[in-house]
Amino acid sequence: MIIDVHAHLGWDYVFDEDFSWEEQLEKHETYSIAKTILQPASCHDIETVREQHDRIAQVTEAFPGQFYGMANPNPHLKDAVYEAEIRRCVEELGFVGIKIHTFAHAVHPGGRDGRKVFALARKLDVPVMVHTGAGIPFANPTNLIAPALEFPDVKIVMAHCGMMIMAGETAIALKAAPNLYADITWTAGFNLRHWSQEFGANRFMFGTDHADNTGTELAKVKTCGLTEEEQEWILYRSAQSVYRLT
Repeated sequence: MIIDVHAHLGWDYVFDEDFSWEEQLEKHETYSIAKTILQPASCHDIETVREQHDRIAQVTEAFPGQFYGMANPNPHLKDAVYEAEIRRCVEELGFVGIKIHTFAHAVHPGGRDGRKVFALARKLDVPVMVHTGAGIPFANPTNLIAPALEFPDVKIVMAHCGMMIMAGETAIALKAAPNLYADITWTAGFNLRHWSQEFGANRFMFGTDHADNTGTELAKVKTCGLTEEEQEWILYRSAQSVYRLT
């Protein structure tokens, strides 16, 4: 089984990229992806992100057990507006996680608006994925240590493992907080092998970010020297555990 924990659907207003539904379907068919967690592309206003959340919800309803949703409104929205949309996504639409895009939304995960995301995730009992890598200093992996220690019952997923730019901080963060996990998009194979040996493959998850990356990301997992059991954890078992996918 292969589970993609990091994929987007919709127009991205920060990176001018269209993450299309056709690409997701083709990815599933070409590479035998069993399940994908879809999140919106980057947008700033509540109306646009609601539209993208609704589109994801339509997909999850049409393909139950194959596609899941992850909420990603801008944490700088007014508190009541932000919380209402997150609750709608989780409680009404059945989304399985929340995203903080530190770069696109200029959010420090340990700042006031970053911390409110973790507090809400604790109330709703869902994991939080946080962009790391490009966009320093807000996107530094070590910025997640303080929130992880403050919210030890919240599972926090480091997207991209520092994206090579800040990969050196990934091990520091993983060592400091046991509730930190990571998706392996834009991560070197040798890093993945070393970190799996040091921290356990159960803390890493397969993702694509963009559907075009699927073949490359799969080849990395299969050729970087991981054992079959480590590959299983990364390709699907970690995601099943963290996001409680059935």
